[in-house]
Amino acid sequence: MQDFFRQLLDQLHDGVYCLDTDRQITFWSKGAERITGYPASEVVGRSCADNILMHVDKRGKQICLSGNCPANKVIQGSGTQEVDVFLHHKNGHRVPVSVRTSKLEDDEGKVIGAVEIFSERYDKLAMEEQLAELQKLSLLDALTKVGNRRFGEEELRSHMNAFERNGVPFGALLLDLDHFKAINDTHGHDTGDRVLKMVAGTLAANVRSFDHVSRWGGEEFLVILANVDLPRLRTIADKLRSLVRASRLTDHTPPVRVTVSIGAALVTGGDSVRGLVNRADQLLYQSKSAGRNRVTCQQPAGSSDPVPQQDPEDAFHHFDGVIVSPV
Repeated sequence: MQDFFRQLLDQLHDGVYCLDTDRQITFWSKGAERITGYPASEVVGRSCADNILMHVDKRGKQICLSGNCPANKVIQGSGTQEVDVFLHHKNGHRVPVSVRTSKLEDDEGKVIGAVEIFSERYDKLAMEEQLAELQKLSLLDALTKVGNRRFGEEELRSHMNAFERNGVPFGALLLDLDHFKAINDTHGHDTGDRVLKMVAGTLAANVRSFDHVSRWGGEEFLVILANVDLPRLRTIADKLRSLVRASRLTDHTPPVRVTVSIGAALVTGGDSVRGLVNRADQLLYQSKSAGRNRVTCQQPAGSSDPVPQQDPEDAFHHFDGVIVSPV
């Protein structure tokens, strides 16, 4: 009967894994393998406390290490836990998932562990269809599997035309990997390529289905965000910054990590594609000059938003936040 239930769980599209009361993983489904990239042979027998999936929130803060592990809460007597988090894929990038954790009981009602079911929160089929279309049109970056610069330029023109005709707002994020040359020099260009793919995967998985990611050149990426205002532009930009910072290649010791500096610009009346990109580039330069690993967002007219202070929980970089610039 146990084998029957294991086979049944393996048929589910969602990921499923079970833990005992010591939070040791006892079962890892085929769906879990598909979503995370980790085969059962590398996971079963290890402890959830090893933080294999390194669940983080949208600020990049590790949930299990902060005492908010859903499995631990369930085992300790809390009810079913439901949370949206971002897990670590074996290839390094961050995948948004919805997690539901419930207790496991024996025939006498004693808690013997927990079961966690998780599903992806992005439209993977739509993403795969878009990639196939981009490849057909020679608009795909061969390395990172996001749009290439030509694709980014065409999308910018399309969004600008929609703004001029119908007033549909949009924003542009220009992202640059911090100290990328040092990664290539220290670990080699093969690892550098994997870091680029890791960052691209995190960006593509964590924007909305109608937004667009492209490799702008070298270690730069362009993200076009449709139908946003300045607060929304700022929020999405900082979420992406946090998730990139929380991504890593774990087959190195220590793991290879990277941060990004971002310039975030919103289209305005009388704008041009070149003007918008130049403004995002200036804002990106300000992020670099101010210390990297941050977002600099254009300031709305008449605003005097404060510059955020240092995040004391950030143990990797000394700054974690958004600057508002009058550019």
